[in-house]
Amino acid sequence: MLNGIDVFASKLIGTPHGFLGRRGGVSEGVCAGLNVGLGSDDSREAIAENRRRAVEAVAPGARLVTVHQVHSPHAVFAAAPWPDDARPHADAIVTNRPGLALGILTADCAPILFADAKAGVIGAAHAGWKGAFGGVVESALIAMEKLGAQRGDVTAAIGPAIARKSYEVDDGFHRRFVEADPENDRFFSPGRDGHHQFDLEGYAAARLAAAGVGRVEALGLDTYSDPERFFSYRRATHRDEPTYGRQIALIALS
Repeated sequence: MLNGIDVFASKLIGTPHGFLGRRGGVSEGVCAGLNVGLGSDDSREAIAENRRRAVEAVAPGARLVTVHQVHSPHAVFAAAPWPDDARPHADAIVTNRPGLALGILTADCAPILFADAKAGVIGAAHAGWKGAFGGVVESALIAMEKLGAQRGDVTAAIGPAIARKSYEVDDGFHRRFVEADPENDRFFSPGRDGHHQFDLEGYAAARLAAAGVGRVEALGLDTYSDPERFFSYRRATHRDEPTYGRQIALIALS
């Protein structure tokens, strides 16, 4: 914990990075804590302060770069930050520019951070089931390769996300994955009648490995079952809360 902010880091990634939790921010109410979500019903001033604190906890002095996340497979290159109202619609960001902190927001989806230390290239991806299934991992790696990265030299870490025990899906969801690849059945376990429990983290890790990433670490942190440390869209929905906060994952070049 840094200045009251939870920062969860990977042992594999050597460049400044962190998966942040909800503690240590100034937001109040159902978004209490370090809510960084511009799409939440929260004070703009509080969100701005939380974003400032988040960057200072991981990469002091860096400029934050985020995108307008839409559960897509699209990746973009960042040479500099965009205005908040002009963020490109994408779910992965890559750069080779020092001084930028790439930020991905989540509230159950899997945040993935990438680094190729040899090439000096980093990336961040928002991998919900739609993005992961649609190829956001592969898009991020292709974008990194365009900057000189080599997949075998890339390390990747998967941060806090909804865990299998907390992620119930229906038969149609399960069928979509198994029809795409029968091997995907291993990411599901039986649930109540007509339902299954889905391992999003395991699925994302498998996509990374299949794509040729050299080393992968999954932190194994469940957003849904830990309301003190993490925001969760599904938990907020189950509690019938009017809005929900988002946490941030950050990575920067030294």
